[in-house]
Amino acid sequence: MNGFLNLNKPKNFTSHDCVAKLRRILKMKRVGHAGTLDPAATGVLPIALGQATRLLQFLPQDKTYRATIRLGVCTATDDLEGAVLLQQPAAHLDLETVRTTLQAFQGTIQQIPPNYSAIQVQGQRLYDLARQGKEIQVQAREVEIYSIQILEWRSGEFPEIDVEIACGPGTYIRAIARDLGQILRTGGTLASLLRTASSGFCLEDSLTLAEVEQQSQQGTFQPIAPEVALRHLGSLNLPPPLACRWLQGQRIDLGKDLPEWVPTIEKLLRVHQEDGSFLGIGQAAKTETATVILRPQVVLQSS
Repeated sequence: MNGFLNLNKPKNFTSHDCVAKLRRILKMKRVGHAGTLDPAATGVLPIALGQATRLLQFLPQDKTYRATIRLGVCTATDDLEGAVLLQQPAAHLDLETVRTTLQAFQGTIQQIPPNYSAIQVQGQRLYDLARQGKEIQVQAREVEIYSIQILEWRSGEFPEIDVEIACGPGTYIRAIARDLGQILRTGGTLASLLRTASSGFCLEDSLTLAEVEQQSQQGTFQPIAPEVALRHLGSLNLPPPLACRWLQGQRIDLGKDLPEWVPTIEKLLRVHQEDGSFLGIGQAAKTETATVILRPQVVLQSS
């Protein structure tokens, strides 16, 4: 069983919990995930099964979230799971002020990850260091926010705003909530988080753990084929002699007079046999002598 699963992660499960559960349900050892979700968050968690675990690195990186940010509150974890560090009424805030402030978070920005995060520093996870009471200076990282759309505003002593955020890899929505509160001088924290899209998978097409278990018991579960999950990449079909060399992990010299089936150079490609069988991921690159080499990145079948 090789392919992907679009899992709807439940609340209070870690991403690792989901992997462990799926190993038991599907009775297989090789299960991995892409794009870690915090335990309190729900929504799309891409899962790879079997040899597809080697393909996780090639999935698209963009993600979309629906988040609720509560203003007037600061917590140790930048969400409601952590201890409250500051709580002050922010009833004076209005939607237009918050809307204007949120504009500063769109585009390419510098973001400091939360202290309670899975980033490694000196060989340890930040959340482990935070639990030990150690203060670590974390360097800001460049992330990209494609868009922030306001969905709903609820005024009050501790106002809340619902937003939809489309972003690139490495973005922490908790950090946006924290930083928004800092700029507004009220404090802010993440009240809830739902990931609606990740790595090309959408919430509408996702399966719950219960649904996966039911399908597995009924013998109807089918993983998403790698060529479907990786359809954002170019594709080429190798003639039998070249496919044989590919399966042996060899680089293939395509020469200077490129056949029609060689696509744009320097891009990652899905490689197939002429019968459509998926063989893995390769990259075509020009050499100094202007010939073109197809380099295997991942070969999924052996000769």
